[in-house]
Amino acid sequence: MGNHPIELLMKTAMESIQQIVDVNTIIGDPVETHDGSVIIPISRVACGFAAGGSEFSPPDQQKENGNNSGDSANQLPFGGGAGAGVSVQPVGFLVVGNGTIRLLPVDSNVVIDRILDTVPDLLDKLSGMLHKKKKTSDEIILARE
Repeated sequence: MGNHPIELLMKTAMESIQQIVDVNTIIGDPVETHDGSVIIPISRVACGFAAGGSEFSPPDQQKENGNNSGDSANQLPFGGGAGAGVSVQPVGFLVVGNGTIRLLPVDSNVVIDRILDTVPDLLDKLSGMLHKKKKTSDEIILARE
């Protein structure tokens, strides 16, 4: 199947997809804000591809040659096509700054994600408050003795 016309169709379609979808489509160009934070857009890319074709022999050639013995000298007319589709959907923004990295999603579960993002900070603050309270109570006990 050396230089079959379907190969050219597939190659052209794949090259077109490659031109559309590059690394910057998935991970966007970073944007620096005035406070020094960097915001990086992130997207989801989905591609679909299909190609097909068939060789046709003219009706008069079928009658003359019987059922076409596969003679390579007789090139049959080719009909075919290829198609592709690309979908780009924003997922969120990666925010890097102030010593933290956060993913701010675009979808509807933002509240739940925000709560999950703040849980570690909340636990650190509670832990710090408990240690501070314990230290203060120990100092009071020592002061009474």
